[in-house]
Amino acid sequence: MVRVDTPEGLSEIRRPDCAAVIWQRSPLPRFQTWVDGLAREQLPRTRVILRSELVRDTITTVAQTCGTPECAEREMLVEDVSALAAVFANVANARYLRLRLDIVTTDACRKFHVDAVRARLVCTYRGTGTQYGHLSGGGEPQGVFSVPTGAPTVMRGTLWPETPASGLLHRSPPIGGTGETRLLLVLDPIDDPEEEPEDHVVH
Repeated sequence: MVRVDTPEGLSEIRRPDCAAVIWQRSPLPRFQTWVDGLAREQLPRTRVILRSELVRDTITTVAQTCGTPECAEREMLVEDVSALAAVFANVANARYLRLRLDIVTTDACRKFHVDAVRARLVCTYRGTGTQYGHLSGGGEPQGVFSVPTGAPTVMRGTLWPETPASGLLHRSPPIGGTGETRLLLVLDPIDDPEEEPEDHVVH
């Protein structure tokens, strides 16, 4: 796991020996207070395939549709998702992206795994961040760490053309029964939207 201090540093994922990159950043306190205080039904949620330049307008519409209050903090969220999409599209050399804003309240994907994609960007805006660990000798990782809330992470998947035997696995944190609500951004590179019939495509 490589840690960087700038969005440009996410391109470190291209290094032969790099299985994942964390952009170490902290959310503005007023933004975190705002997003943490939203009712679950006000959080923006969507699943769509689109080009990165269409993300800003699309997320603005999604936020309006979901009843996310119009304010400076909502604009921060829209701008951040749009900026991360542009950075990731460049890093992954992707013509299209599958964008998911998920609201998670259960133990979804609690098993440690590697995603069946070329690469994936994950950023937890609210709640506990993605957990990761290194596998050594089978079973589950002995040491489990959580990505800080608000810190974007790019991870290689099983379809990456180079796959170093890093043993790095990740999972969604187990939160079932805690009452926690997570807001999670997930970006995947898509080469041909027509091969993804289950997703809505924005042209």
